[in-house]
Amino acid sequence: MPETDLILMVIGSVLLLGLATEYIGRVSALPRVTLLMLFGVVIGHDGLGILPHSSAGWFPLVTNMALLLVGFLLGGKISIRELGKNGPAILYISLSVVLVTVCVVAGGFLLAGFSLATALLFAGIATATDPAATLDVVRENGSQGNFTDTMLGIVAIDDAWGLIVFSIILALAQLFQGAGVPADVLLNGSRELAGAVVLGLVLGIPSALLTGRLKPGEPTLVEALGVVFLCGGLAGHFEVSFLLTAMVLGATVSNLATHHDQPFHAIEDIEWPFMILFFVFTGASLNFEHLSAVVPLALLYIVLRCLGRWLGAWPGARIAGTDQRYGRWMGLSLLPQAGVANGMALLASSAIPELRPVLLPVAIVATVFFELVGPLATRWTLKRVGDIQ
Repeated sequence: MPETDLILMVIGSVLLLGLATEYIGRVSALPRVTLLMLFGVVIGHDGLGILPHSSAGWFPLVTNMALLLVGFLLGGKISIRELGKNGPAILYISLSVVLVTVCVVAGGFLLAGFSLATALLFAGIATATDPAATLDVVRENGSQGNFTDTMLGIVAIDDAWGLIVFSIILALAQLFQGAGVPADVLLNGSRELAGAVVLGLVLGIPSALLTGRLKPGEPTLVEALGVVFLCGGLAGHFEVSFLLTAMVLGATVSNLATHHDQPFHAIEDIEWPFMILFFVFTGASLNFEHLSAVVPLALLYIVLRCLGRWLGAWPGARIAGTDQRYGRWMGLSLLPQAGVANGMALLASSAIPELRPVLLPVAIVATVFFELVGPLATRWTLKRVGDIQ
């Protein structure tokens, strides 16, 4: 069978699967994100081997497209009006969760007898979240309320804090390990973050002024996709964070495009097919070979990260003056973790090659756990606080 025909058959079958997960998710306790990941594991190379080997080449493109749409939509939720209402809670809780997670994970690994460089790198990786899974749980269950709005705001900026902290931690780890020049790492991290903000603004300002004119009040699908994918291509070309660039772009359009009635409606209509492919290919790409040896270490990382997330929300919620629900449950709603964490592990492995056999396998095992269990925890906490009826 020609490969193009096989590709079309696989994509069509996977998209139809998304309809099945909609139904199963309604009648079971499993979010559709978890169901799609499980299906990907089953049909992947370590499962039934149904997917063709060439599908591995599709994954980076599908991942980037899906995360660009997610970043754009999350950025659109960061409006000046929402920040005026939930801004202190978003700022204080997000910073608190990141810093406490770093301290708990690093401290736990040091007490377990690992080197300072290893402990720091795992702590930096633990700060990353998965905005795609979190946003999908909210949309699948129709979650509404101040807790949900605050959680989405935290998710939108959490990876930005995480990248800043990770850049500093990687420089320190290289210093303690005697590898590389720490100043270069800090400079590259700063350039990536600052470049993403500048590029998002440069694209967002004209987009806010020009889109939504052909169809008054709402951008067309062609306009929306064109702006988002142009953003992703330029972010890749300039080697800046495409996820953060897309968030800045979405926030800029949301706040400056006063003539838009529904600036992100067109994107929402097409986002889900990309998300189906993203989660299925994520599950299919997991490689379980030779992972059994790092399971105990991965369990230590998982326990410490869960503890850090849970404890981290308490001080931030207290400083922000929110009610007890935010401190008690917000950290558990931020458990999903995927692509950004794996990217951090890959970057750290390249900078300190001697730690690569430990960092990458643990990151992969943790991805399996947090992508399967994380959405369950997010949905449970949203039900607990009453945002899901």
